[in-house]
Amino acid sequence: MTMTVRLKSLSRTAIGAVLGLGLAGAIAFQPAQAFAQAVEAAPAPAAEARVVPQAQGDGPALWVVRDEDSTLYLFGTVHVLRPTTAWGSPRVDAAFDSADQIWLEISNPDDQAALLPLIREYGVSPDRPLSSLLNAEEMVALNAAAAAAEMPDGQIDVLRPWFAGLALSVAPLVKAGYDPASGVEMILKARAEAAGKPIQGLETIDKQVRILAGMPEPDQLAFLRSLLESWEDATVEIDRMVDAWAAGDVGVLNEIAVEEMRTETPELYQALLVRRNVDWADQIQTMLEGSGTVFIAVGAAHLVGDDSVQEILEDRGVTVTRE
Repeated sequence: MTMTVRLKSLSRTAIGAVLGLGLAGAIAFQPAQAFAQAVEAAPAPAAEARVVPQAQGDGPALWVVRDEDSTLYLFGTVHVLRPTTAWGSPRVDAAFDSADQIWLEISNPDDQAALLPLIREYGVSPDRPLSSLLNAEEMVALNAAAAAAEMPDGQIDVLRPWFAGLALSVAPLVKAGYDPASGVEMILKARAEAAGKPIQGLETIDKQVRILAGMPEPDQLAFLRSLLESWEDATVEIDRMVDAWAAGDVGVLNEIAVEEMRTETPELYQALLVRRNVDWADQIQTMLEGSGTVFIAVGAAHLVGDDSVQEILEDRGVTVTRE
């Protein structure tokens, strides 16, 4: 593997984390240094119903599960987007409008009051700084990335590896114009609230924080190192990923957001995607036991690849159809 290919693979590991965890969008609402200082940050902007530019062609992929009295739509999202990203789709809009309930990864992705105490508890570790875990060369890279993210000198050193990696994976995207308020969940949440549709979460912010914080330290460090080796390439790769997502190209999505994560950081892949996909498939099967129409929107990385939610359902005998 050449160095160019190696760096591209590692940058895709970081992209997979951003695409696979709604928490990434929540963190992007506030500068990472606010969490590192464990101080109260300003509230996230209120969700507002925005007009989304229309995608060319059919737009992002949409799947459906049906039985005699239930219709469940599965829609893959991107948690942070540029406001100009064209992903609007009459097909997706019709599915959303027909739903009695909206399910997101987390029902409150903009709830900073819920997130900050968790970051204080699980994301900051001044008694075990990163400078005690990384070598000199890695610290140079870490400090350079932190400076580019406009974090004060030395402040990133007190973060636990998982949080440093996630915060730094979001930072270049925000600088490049990606905005959590323009992320798909925030748009759908605002639409649901305007229409009076109940919003529920497959998980909680607490659970998402614990997923990463609970990984063994060597795996957290592997994630952080993968980011440091490819930090400058992240925007180029995520631009390509967003283009593929907006066009409904699940093959390219799988290549960019899933395959390299599975190869380069297998524990992150299991924690971030596989185990959660199994849990969500369980919840979807429970929904099928009821009735009505449900629109389920989760990070697009969960709906591509051999371990996707759809593949797990299909293996259990549940038919999933792409609309």
